[in-house]
This record gives sequence, C-alpha cells and structure tokens, in this order.
Amino acid sequence: MLGKGSRGMKIQALDHLVLTVRSIEETCRFYGEGLGMEVEQFDGGRWALKFGNQKFNLHQAGQEFEPKAENPAPGSQDFCLLVENLQDCQKQLETRGLKIIVGPVDRTGACGPLRSIYLRDPDANLVELAEQLPQ
Repeated sequence: MLGKGSRGMKIQALDHLVLTVRSIEETCRFYGEGLGMEVEQFDGGRWALKFGNQKFNLHQAGQEFEPKAENPAPGSQDFCLLVENLQDCQKQLETRGLKIIVGPVDRTGACGPLRSIYLRDPDANLVELAEQLPQ
C-alpha cells in the first residue's frame, strides 16, 4: 500500500548523495567558501562536501564514477539543507555575494514547519536553506 512503508526494513538516515557537476572547482568554492561546508579529497582524487554527518560526493559531468545514476546531469537537483539560524545565514550569504532568489518563506519539512530561503549553485541546482520552526 502506498505510503505505509515496508515491514522489516527501516531506513535510518541519509549518508551521502552524489551531485554531478560541470566544475568540481567551482562547486567546491560555492559550497566550501559560500556555505561553509568542508571540502574533502578522498579515495584517489575524488571530492566530497561534508556537513554534519552527511556529505555530497561530486562527479564531474562526463567522467562519472560507476555505478552512477541512469541519467546524471548538472543542475537537476532540488534539496533542502537545515541551518541553525536563518537570519544569520542570510547575512552571511549577502556578505559573500550570493543571491537569494526566494524567501524567507514558510514551508513544511520532514520534521515539521520550516522557514526557508532559496538560491542556486553554479550548476543551477535549487538549494533551499531552512531553519526548523517550533510546532
């Protein structure tokens, strides 16, 4: 039945996801310097962006690691990252010259209400930055 989940299996958390990008260097600059993620090189020259207990592994478009998504493409992602203080985050983005395209607006996240702002990364992925609101 749709929406009920499967008995016997319980997903615990997201460990990582892969972003296919046009430029590893530009992506690392945006997420590292712009959003404060830790840039890490690992496993023989691969790159990752770490935050909390998760990370984005990066694949250079046209040079993806196997196995990969069926149709990897830069700019096809839309995701939400939680921040501690959205107002402080906004100020830091403005100081760093990063353009907010929407927000702040109220949304609903996995654990309840959010207040969000949106921006685009160098590949035009939609990046939502949000703080959880009291329920």
